[in-house]
Amino acid sequence: MLELLFADPAPWKLASIPLTAAVIGWFTNWIAIRMTFHPLRFLGIPPWLGWQGIIPRKAEKMARIFVDSSMRRLGSVPELFEGMEPEVIARHIEQVLAPRLRHYTDDVMIASKGETWERAPRDLRERVYGAVARELPRLVRDVLADFGKHLEDLLDFRHMVVRRLVEDRSLLNRLFLEAGAREFRFLIDSGFYFGFLFGVVQLATWVIAPGRWQLPAYGLVVGWATNWLALNLVFRPLQPVRVGPWRLQGLFLKRQKEVAAVWCRIVTREILTVRRFMASMITGPHGELARATIFRHLRPVVDEALAAAGPLARSAIAPGDLERITRSFERKALEVTADPLEDERFNDDRAAVVERMLRERIEEMPPEEFQELLRPCFKEDEWILIALGAVLGLLAGLAQIWFVFD
Repeated sequence: MLELLFADPAPWKLASIPLTAAVIGWFTNWIAIRMTFHPLRFLGIPPWLGWQGIIPRKAEKMARIFVDSSMRRLGSVPELFEGMEPEVIARHIEQVLAPRLRHYTDDVMIASKGETWERAPRDLRERVYGAVARELPRLVRDVLADFGKHLEDLLDFRHMVVRRLVEDRSLLNRLFLEAGAREFRFLIDSGFYFGFLFGVVQLATWVIAPGRWQLPAYGLVVGWATNWLALNLVFRPLQPVRVGPWRLQGLFLKRQKEVAAVWCRIVTREILTVRRFMASMITGPHGELARATIFRHLRPVVDEALAAAGPLARSAIAPGDLERITRSFERKALEVTADPLEDERFNDDRAAVVERMLRERIEEMPPEEFQELLRPCFKEDEWILIALGAVLGLLAGLAQIWFVFD
């Protein structure tokens, strides 16, 4: 082994040192980025023998960092909901539900009154249908207005976002990969160029003090330094710095408008949608309070429908019937709540409105805040990426001794 480390190599093998260092720099950066995001699930024998991407492995923690460091800077939850324009949401819900109201009303009344409703005179049923239709716009607007006033009590925003990103770890990856596509490409490619420069230094060192021990030593340095340099050039300097004819700034920071466009498109269409806002309010940690809000506004609709039925119909209602009818209306209200918000075109339309608002705010962010959109994914385990590069560089240097210099 000592002979291998200190024997003199052929000249052509010395000439290969810079190129080999460049390949080591490129490969260590590529594998480090790859292992940051993949695989999505643990691959191997849990808990230690195997690997899971750093971001997917810490999906819940990353999602919380994303909410706290990014989303909170872009506005309060009520502001986001207001940006979706509740009055437009109300009109859409009315338009979708209006043609179905007769069917929904029949379902409720049959479930609670059975054959009595089916045998009821047509004009009586028409009066009930009309009363429900008249009350629908008021019901929808009152519920949405109440939601807007008490949104922070009704919606656990962090829970909504974290749950979405943990359930879909590929979406969490995309937030970083698509927003920072150019930066990740730079991280990989720069490893080649930085590695080549280190290889030139290594070659000069060899000429002064020959020794194959330099191959693993420099491999370790190249793997460590190329990752460290690349990561810092992505985010540093924060503010533009003039160096001769060049204007230097972190690569991610120079593309603030481009990144804002990509990032906002993903966030508004796959995380902060109207559908997810409403679903999270009704089924989330504070769902009971949201459902109670709906039921409170629904009671006048039931009263109006029964008033429209007339004295004769009301006299046929037994003491427990009113409660059964009310509960049937409540169950049906929850069942149909999501229907109008499943419309993809409507969700995209509302997303475009919120996207414009968020883009304006991101584009106006100072650099130190803007970098937090992408920086957390590196900051959390940056040392692992750098250490991984160093270890891979060391192994590549040892392999170089055996397969090239031996």
